[in-house]
Amino acid sequence: MAVPKRKTSKARRDKRRASNIKMTAPNLVECPQCHESKMPHRVCDSCGYYGDKEVIKVD
Repeated sequence: MAVPKRKTSKARRDKRRASNIKMTAPNLVECPQCHESKMPHRVCDSCGYYGDKEVIKVD
């Protein structure tokens, strides 16, 4: 069985791990009612609509 000849340093180990840990910007879609940006599959914060139905009363 293969065994490492030398200990992997913390810097080398963390460099390898760092490529998978990234922040991604959230996907935004346009609200069909008020045309504001919102996250998909969520109620719009500015108008309170989800699709073509008013779910929340917004002042």
